[in-house]
Amino acid sequence: MRITRLRAHRVELPLREGSYSWSGSKSVTVFDSTIVAVETDAGITGYGECCPLGPFYLPAYADGVRAGLRQLGPHLLGEDPTQLAKLNATMDAALLGHPYVKSAIDIACWDILGQATGQSVCVLLGGRFGDDVLLYRAISQQSPEQMAEKVAGYRAEGYRRFQLKVGGEADLDMDRIRAVAAKLEPGDRLVADANTGWLMHDALRVVRAVRDVDVYIEQPCRSYEECLTVRRHTDHPFVLDESIDSLDVLLRGHADRAMDVVNIKISKFGGLTKARQARDVCVSLGVAMTLEDSWGGDITTAAIAHLAHSTPPRFLFTTTDFNSYVTVSTADGAPQRKNGRMAASTEPGLGVRPKMDVLGPAVVEVA
Repeated sequence: MRITRLRAHRVELPLREGSYSWSGSKSVTVFDSTIVAVETDAGITGYGECCPLGPFYLPAYADGVRAGLRQLGPHLLGEDPTQLAKLNATMDAALLGHPYVKSAIDIACWDILGQATGQSVCVLLGGRFGDDVLLYRAISQQSPEQMAEKVAGYRAEGYRRFQLKVGGEADLDMDRIRAVAAKLEPGDRLVADANTGWLMHDALRVVRAVRDVDVYIEQPCRSYEECLTVRRHTDHPFVLDESIDSLDVLLRGHADRAMDVVNIKISKFGGLTKARQARDVCVSLGVAMTLEDSWGGDITTAAIAHLAHSTPPRFLFTTTDFNSYVTVSTADGAPQRKNGRMAASTEPGLGVRPKMDVLGPAVVEVA
């Protein structure tokens, strides 16, 4: 089997709640997503998706995905999409860095491998654990009262994991954490996610002020070293996200005892191939994980579901269903939230059927 053509489709994904806000007054109302199709001479087409959280969250931006496809595409024509390690080596040789550019291509090739072998991506990634996986809900940054009010509504939808967006003014963030924590019920878990937004002195003030609250602290500062300092001054369970973008940093974090939970975002690592490597290392090391991506719609949610559902439940802290946050559906067959949980498809590949009338004409084509 050989790759004969690559296409990129641009889709806008408006948010159901109108906007999504986090540290540093960052906010998005419509996400710019790229859906990549990889066509083969066997008549099988695989699909992947990459949707950066705006250009100011990670070193990634939507136009870069499409520009990268123009760069990488010619190097992939004629390659076997089912040889994932070889394909990734080809991409890494053709384009140094820029893992997010490679992510949708890699996901699409896993979709092809599953269709070609008649197996779901979940099975190919290691097997299907249980009936479904537990989801978290992100609480967009607002006033303490507004954020606390949202907990009951999200719980009614089945969520029991809440990711509170903080990383603003320290005293206000203390109030946000306490207000939301007061609404929790037995079995709920709260993560205060600063998204790198605090300076170290403010992070230290916050963790000291909420010492008596049952809360996880996530990525308080920009650098790994700053986060490690905060970690060493708090008894709270600690999560690293933005700092963890390679196996090297993951292994360093484990050696330093820098985190109790790590977030693995598929596009940050460059696709399912390398995200699975990181996942398997965490399982070997005994580190719990949130498995997710920066953002996306139905196809990203499907990829997340397959990675999460193939992970031993003991090590899966939580995962997410981005397609429930947006108003546009791009594919049939994608996982749907049910009582705060979701399940990966059992159909071959990702199990999704893109809606071509939603995707529209290709904005990039390499053949």
